Amino acid sequence: MQGGYRFAISMIIKKDPDIIKSYLEDTSNITDGRAECVVVPESIEELSGFIKESNGRKMPVTISGGGTGTTGSRIPFGGAILSTENLSKIYGVSRPDMSASVETGVLVDALKDAADREGLFYACHPTEKSASVGGTIATNASGARSFKYGPTRNYVKRLRMVLANGEIFEIRRGERYITKDDCRISLPGGLKVRIPVGAYRMPDVKSSAGYFIKDGMDLIDLFIGQEGTLSIITDAEIGFVRKPEKILSAFVFFKNEEDAISFAADARSRIEALSIEFFDAGCVRLIDEKTGGVPAGAGGAIFFEQETTAENESAMLEGWLSLITKYKVSLDDTWVAMNEKDAEKFLDLRHCIPEAMNDMIRKGGHRKISTDMAVPEESFREMVKFYIDGLEATGVENYIFGHIGEYHLHVNLLPRSSVDLEKSKELYVKFARKASSLGGTISAEHGIGKLKHRYLEIMYGKDAMMEMMRLKKAFDPNCILGLDNIFPRELLWKE
Repeated sequence: MQGGYRFAISMIIKKDPDIIKSYLEDTSNITDGRAECVVVPESIEELSGFIKESNGRKMPVTISGGGTGTTGSRIPFGGAILSTENLSKIYGVSRPDMSASVETGVLVDALKDAADREGLFYACHPTEKSASVGGTIATNASGARSFKYGPTRNYVKRLRMVLANGEIFEIRRGERYITKDDCRISLPGGLKVRIPVGAYRMPDVKSSAGYFIKDGMDLIDLFIGQEGTLSIITDAEIGFVRKPEKILSAFVFFKNEEDAISFAADARSRIEALSIEFFDAGCVRLIDEKTGGVPAGAGGAIFFEQETTAENESAMLEGWLSLITKYKVSLDDTWVAMNEKDAEKFLDLRHCIPEAMNDMIRKGGHRKISTDMAVPEESFREMVKFYIDGLEATGVENYIFGHIGEYHLHVNLLPRSSVDLEKSKELYVKFARKASSLGGTISAEHGIGKLKHRYLEIMYGKDAMMEMMRLKKAFDPNCILGLDNIFPRELLWKE
C-alpha cells in the first residue's frame, strides 16, 4: 500500500490515485490535498477497529461525507480518508417520537423524504441537498429555515461515535450537563477530560465557530460542530417537527437594496416567517439570467417563506401584502408561488445563486472568497455599511445574499487577478475583525475547517484558542482526528 500503511483489519480500502482524487474535492477551492488511501467502513465495529489501529500508528484520519463543505474539512494533507458513504442506513422513523435513527452517511435529501412519508418535517433544512447527515452535525449546519427553527443542534437527540482510541461512546441529550463546578467527564477506555467552561464566551448569534462550551451546557452539544476533531460520529437520532400544512413563498423585488433591508427588518418584527432571505443587485441579475422576467430596474430582492393553514392563509397573505404595499412595491413585481411545484422552483432559484458563482469560478479559473459572518440585531446595519464601504473601496466583483432574518449575510468576492485576490484576503480580515468587535461570529453555519484558523483567533483570542486545543488533545492525544480542522497542525504540535 502507498505510504507503507497495511491494516490488520479487513475492510474496503481504495488505493487507486484517481479514485483517491475524487475524495479531495469540495467547494473550498483547496487543490493540494493528498491521502495515502480511502477506507470505507460498513459497520461501526469496522470503523472502531480501524481508528484504534490508526491511533496506534499515529496516522491522521480525515472524515469524508457528502463533499459539500466550503472550508475544506474533508480534504486531508496526508494520512487516510475515512468515507461514511456505506454508513447509510435509516434504521427507522418514529412518528410518535417525531424522530429518526440514522447512520451519518445518510444524505439530507433521503432523511427529508423519510420524514415526509410520515407527515414529519426536517426543520433545519440545510440548503445543500447532497450533504450527509454527519456533515451537518459536524458543522452544526443550518440554512434558510433556521430563522424559525434554528440549526442542526436543536434536533440532535442522541449520538453514537468512535473516539480517537477506538472506543465507542454514546450519549443522549439530557443525560449529562456540564457546569463550572462539574466539568470533568470520564469516557470509555479510561479517558478523563476537563471541559474548559468559562474559558471564552460564545456570541449571542447563530454560530459554528470552534467548540460549543458554556456553563450549564448539555455534553452532547460539545460534539455538534466539532468538525471531526474530537470523535467520528457514526449514527444519530434526529428530531423532526410536524409537516406544515402549506408553505407560502414569494420573491419581492425592490428598486434598491436599502428598501429590501428595511422590508426584511419590518417582516422580522411583524410576521412569524419561516425564512427571510436577501439578494443584492448583483444576485438579482443572476436570477434574471437564470429565469428572466425580473422587473426592470430591480436593485434588490427578498425571498420569504411562511407556514400557513387553511384557516390562517388569507390572514397571513394579507399581512405580507400590507407590508409589500407599505414599501410601494407593485404586486406585478412580486412573484408568489401558487402551488407546491412553484414553491420548489423558487427554492431551486434561491439555490442557483451560489451555483452561478461557482460556474463563473470554474470557467474563469479564479476563486471565490466568501464570508459566513453574523452579528447581533443592533449591529446589523453597521456591519452592512462596513461591507459596502469596503467592497466599494476595493473594487472587486462581489455578490451579497443570505439569511437576513438572522443578520447573517454571505459576502462573495470573485477576484480575477492576483492583485484582487490579495485585496480580497485583506478585506476578509477587516470584515472578521469588525464582526468580532460587534459581538458576532466569523462562521455562522459552515465551520472553520482549514481556511479560517486565523479568523477564529481574531474572534476568540489566542488564550481561548489554546484552551480549545488542549481540549482537542485531551480527547485525541495523538492528534489523528480531523488534523488541520479548526486548528493548524503546527500550533497543535507546538502546544
